[in-house]
Amino acid sequence: MDTPMEPLAAAIGPSGHSDAAHRLYTKRLGLWLFIASEAFLFAAAIAARFSILGDDRPADINQPLGLVISTILLTSSLTAYRAETAMAHDDLGGFLRNATSTMFLGGMFLVGVILEWSEGLRLFPPGTLFGSAFFALIGLHAFHVITGLIVLGIVRGMAKRGRFGAGDYWPVEGAVKYWHFVDVAWVFIFPTLYLIR
Repeated sequence: MDTPMEPLAAAIGPSGHSDAAHRLYTKRLGLWLFIASEAFLFAAAIAARFSILGDDRPADINQPLGLVISTILLTSSLTAYRAETAMAHDDLGGFLRNATSTMFLGGMFLVGVILEWSEGLRLFPPGTLFGSAFFALIGLHAFHVITGLIVLGIVRGMAKRGRFGAGDYWPVEGAVKYWHFVDVAWVFIFPTLYLIR
């Protein structure tokens, strides 16, 4: 005679979790651990900036351009969220539109970074203390924006081929969470370079 727990144990599996739920939990945990390690990298770079320069920054840094590119990047978090929500509701068209908008805004952010770098090369070149901190922090962040755009592009292509639906869209969720992390990192970098004095 079966004990009352045996049918439940068979449904849940030997690990104590359903296989799908356990895999999703493991993927989410892995992503959060990766994001935490990347957060430490950004924190170390920001701490190095303050350790070397204190709160000193050039008066002629282009704050309006920094504000514009910040607004663009933060808006991309909204479209990324809308893309994930659309996929959660099986709205492929909404996902594709919002993912494309997110990628476009990320590209516009990078154009702004290029403009900022061209000014930075003239006003505070990499050989100066602030220039070194400026190019290192923005370069580190731009690299993460580029990798985020690549991941979003891959996920968008997979979605277009019908790989995801409302019940199974982990790659979309993972890509959007990474994109949000990149945006949050900029929320700390912007005042570190452009505002604090």
